Amino acid sequence: MKKEGHPDYHFITVVMTDGTEYQTRSTMGKAGDKLSLDIDPKSHPAWTGGAAQALDRGGRLSRFKDKFKGFVKA
Repeated sequence: MKKEGHPDYHFITVVMTDGTEYQTRSTMGKAGDKLSLDIDPKSHPAWTGGAAQALDRGGRLSRFKDKFKGFVKA
């Protein structure tokens, strides 16, 4: 196989948002570089099951409610 056809895998250090670190192999940068994450599974609501908020700022939901206001009496 051609030598230049394959990426150079080396060890880098990944720094999580809480400061913990682990090593993994990557093609990013050079050997020994650090990758600091802004979002990770420990802090992002998609993974932590955080409080999901349905914010409606005059969008579809508000228009729907206005359109069908008084249509069904409960």
